[in-house]
Order: sequence, then structure tokens, then C-alpha cells
Amino acid sequence: MATAGPTSELSLKEAARRAGVSPATLQRWAKGGAIPHYDGTWTPVVATYARMVARLRSKGHALADIKLAGQSGQLAFGYIEDLFAVTREPLTLADGAKQTGLEPALIERMIQALGLGAAAQEALTKDDLDLLRYSAAVLDAGFPLVAFLQLVRVYSQALAQIADAEVRLFHLYVHEPLMRDGISGIEIAEQMEGLARKLLPLAAPVMNELHRRHLRQFVEQDVIGHMEADLEQVPLELGSLRVAIAFVDLAGYTRLTDELGDEAAVDVVERFVSAVQVTLPEDARVIKTIGDGVMVVGSDCAALTDWAIGFQVLMPDRPQPRIGMHYGATLYRDGDYFGREVNRAARVATRAAGGEVLVTRTVVEAAGANLEFEMIGKVRLKGFKDPTELFLAHLAEEERL
Repeated sequence: MATAGPTSELSLKEAARRAGVSPATLQRWAKGGAIPHYDGTWTPVVATYARMVARLRSKGHALADIKLAGQSGQLAFGYIEDLFAVTREPLTLADGAKQTGLEPALIERMIQALGLGAAAQEALTKDDLDLLRYSAAVLDAGFPLVAFLQLVRVYSQALAQIADAEVRLFHLYVHEPLMRDGISGIEIAEQMEGLARKLLPLAAPVMNELHRRHLRQFVEQDVIGHMEADLEQVPLELGSLRVAIAFVDLAGYTRLTDELGDEAAVDVVERFVSAVQVTLPEDARVIKTIGDGVMVVGSDCAALTDWAIGFQVLMPDRPQPRIGMHYGATLYRDGDYFGREVNRAARVATRAAGGEVLVTRTVVEAAGANLEFEMIGKVRLKGFKDPTELFLAHLAEEERL
């Protein structure tokens, strides 16, 4: 099905269909000046603006307010949104199954994992079919279904975060400055659309190269990690990994927020998280941020423990980090780590004070010889029946000289 270009003319009926309202409603909005850049001709871009007006109306915004927003350039993203226009083909799940060789039930699962949205279950697009064909090829190559569904969920979540950052940063550093400079709505829209057209083709090559580099790094680490695990550990159940887990947060962050204010406190957290990311050993990475803290996982327990102690030396200023560590078997799902051993590491962190690195017995047994551990005692962690031995980790005396 041919798709109209950004400046081609549409009928009133087609423009109304794209906006999701009746032709009469669309005409009323246009007559009242609520649709930006409507000059008597319906185009795909104008229809996109009309769809935005429809969304705003559904949220209860008055036409007068929408009109002012359009004139000031607040709706200028309409031009950019048209770059991603989607035309739904009259294809059902059954049609998709016939063209891809996948069962309809499996297509439904893939649609959910890929994050294609509920609309894809009603009518598939050509792009949807292409994604499903790629997925079928991956499965035909022999990649297990359970692993593939987890992988595409990770893809979807990571790329959603990337897209969210792209839109918000574009808004903060391109859209907002243009509005503050008093530029007209049409000029803002044209400038943003032109910049977006230049930037979009550059995103994929950058992400592809970064993906290739990270993939090479993690393949190498996985080979080494497997060899070391096979030498010294009993096999784990399928889907489980033995890793070192560290929870790192800022002691006294709430008080700091009260003293400095939200914006200054957020700056402190951003610098803290950045410092964690750039200093971690090669085999470790930040799995997620949790408020003023981060969860870090690494396959080399000795290296991560050594990092934790060194990180405390690098961060002497208030508020100081507090770090809790544990080493054990975890359940790996969708790029994250789960299970009692993860919970244990989190509970250990709550027992640490600013500037301290508290670890469990398993960390002590797996750590290197250049470290020393001072027995704190056995404590009963919340959610655990048996007490857990805790140790304060620091550099060996000769290493401190």
C-alpha cells in the first residue's frame, strides 16, 4: 500500500481517519484554529497534528489552550512524529502465521516480548511482519525459544530507554531553547524536523558499533568465566549463574536532599553513578539504578571486592557510599538477576555505614590475598531465617603502606 509523502494532499475523510475523529470534528477544530499549520489543505503532517489535538482533547484540554500551544511551538514534535508514521495493513495473526511459518499463539507471545503493542495483535504492519520473519529465522537457526523471548524483551526494554532519552534530550536541548528564543511555531517545527531527518540515519550505525564492541567484550569474559567456574565450582541449574553482587548507595542521601535541595542532590547522585560506571572492573556492570543506589554484578568476586574497597578511597567526601556484597547462585532472567542471594546482598548493604564495605563469608572465601576481612559477627538479616556472617573488608596492611 502506497504511503502519502509529508506534503502530499489528503482527503478530509482520510485526514479524519488518521486523527481518529469524525470529519465534522476535524473541520470544527480547523475552523477554530486549533490545528497547527492547517492552511486549507490536509497533508500527512497536518493530520499528525490533528491526531495530537485529539489526544490532548481526550485528556480534557480546552481548544483555546491547544491553539496557544500550537502557536508557541509546543506541538512542534508533530513534524517529527510524522517521520515514524505507521500504516496498518489488513493482516491478521492468521495471515502473519501463513507468511512467517509461525503459529498464531507463538506470534502473540513474540508481539508481547518485542513490545509491538496491542494494535499489532489486531492488524500487522509490513514492519511487524519483517520483525517476525527475522524472529522465525533465529529460531530456525537453532536458538532456544525460551532464551530468544528473554533476549527480545531485553532488546525492547533497552531500546525503549534509549528512545525515551533521545526524545527527552531533544526536547530539553533543542525544542525548549527554540521556544525560549521566541521563534514562531512553524519555524520551530521546520528546524526540528530538519534536524531529526539528519540525525535519525546516524543512530543505527552508532548503536551497531557500540553493540559490536560490548558483545566482543562480554563473549571474552564469558569464556574465561566458564573456564574458572568449571575448575572450582559445582554445576548450577540451567538458567542460573554464580556471580558477585554489590549494592552501592549513598549514606545520608535523604538528609543531603533536605540540606541542598532536590536539584543539587540529583547532581550528586549522577556524579556518583558515573563514578561507579567508569571505575568498575571489565567483567562487572551496573544492572540497574535504584534511587540513590546501584546494583552491580560481576563474575570475578575478587576483582569486584578489590574495586569496592578502592572505590571507597576514591569517594572520601560526604555523602560517602556504603557497599554490601555477596557471592552466590542467582537466577538470570531478561538481563537481570533474581533470587535469595541477590536479596541477601541488598540486606547486607543496609547494615553498612558510609565508607564501609561489608561482605559475607562467600566473598571472603573467593576474594584475593591482597585483602583483609575483619569479622563483625553473625546477624539476622530481614527475610532470612539463619544468621549471616558479616565481615568488614579493607586492603591488607602491606597494601596500605
